[in-house]
Amino acid sequence: MDKAVNKKQSPKSDPALIDKALLFFVNNAFSFTVGVMGFVHAMLLFIFFLGGVNTLVQFNFLSVIIYIFCFILCRFGHILPAYISIIAEVTAYSVVSTYYVGLRCGTYFFLFSILPIIIYFGSNLFKGKKRWGVVLTLIFVFAVFMVLYISFSDVEPFYYMTPALILVLLIFSAFAMVFSIIFYYAIYIYTSENMVISLEQKNRQLSADAHEDALTSLLNRRGFLPLVSSLMDSDRNNHFCIAFCDLDDFKRVNDSYGHDAGDEVLKHITTVISQELPGCDICRWGGEEFVILMKNCNLISAKGKVERLRKTVESNPTEFFNKQIFVTLTIGLEEYKAEYKEPEAVIKKADERMYYGKQHGKNILVFEDKD
Repeated sequence: MDKAVNKKQSPKSDPALIDKALLFFVNNAFSFTVGVMGFVHAMLLFIFFLGGVNTLVQFNFLSVIIYIFCFILCRFGHILPAYISIIAEVTAYSVVSTYYVGLRCGTYFFLFSILPIIIYFGSNLFKGKKRWGVVLTLIFVFAVFMVLYISFSDVEPFYYMTPALILVLLIFSAFAMVFSIIFYYAIYIYTSENMVISLEQKNRQLSADAHEDALTSLLNRRGFLPLVSSLMDSDRNNHFCIAFCDLDDFKRVNDSYGHDAGDEVLKHITTVISQELPGCDICRWGGEEFVILMKNCNLISAKGKVERLRKTVESNPTEFFNKQIFVTLTIGLEEYKAEYKEPEAVIKKADERMYYGKQHGKNILVFEDKD
């Protein structure tokens, strides 16, 4: 019974649903704003109709028409005219409504409801020095508020609203102000956090791109050499080996089957090496060359592992569009010695042995210098 209740309640607190809702509001923020403003003035029209304030009924009817027009502008991507219209309309409404029904109704509080709108959309619409226009607009709105408050503090209104409608107007105005602050702060936080997450992901991707091969996701030289260098610096008595591998006659694969087939072969070889030598660091050195760092491994142990790898590659073809593409590896192997001062030195020795194998039959492992 408890499990059933939990399942019914889980969608209400599902973070994915909240994210989708916030994403919707971010992507449709201005259209949503204009729609809410139109709804607000439709409600005000009804309230002033009940209070018998015909002038404000007409004003709010005109406001609803303005917001319908602004909504159409938004749908066609004309945000700036709608932005200016909102600021002008709310300012005009605050002045006119305060003039007719006085300060007691609190309609001038609507000026505060557009402050988050001015800041949020203004920061997106204007760049550079033009953003000072947003600051000047905020100063203007505050100045209007002060003028209204000072000018009408002792002035009798043209229309007297009932206490009940005054309370409704006060609550409605306060709610509009608080809702505006909460809503735009929420989507601002969501947008900022998403921006930070996006930047972090891009930075991680850039870092990965700088150290990884795009085709195979193996380390490239930039990512591989520091690993070898770190191992050499940590302890000069470390036992590790470097295997330099080269696919034999790889050009033939590209010429016979195409470069897509060649890419599939490289990815297949990557998988085979990873499975045969778990725990080893593998680098795509360039083209069809692979370099393998075998840690905690002496030459005798490394010989057996690398020879098994060579035989596995030889007997496991790449499947490509119902074709079997057989390739082989020539491998040069060297064990690290204290005489090697740089990572490139031990890699070069393994490379030289691999090259010797290329010149003497291919598909072999060379682990010692030949005279």
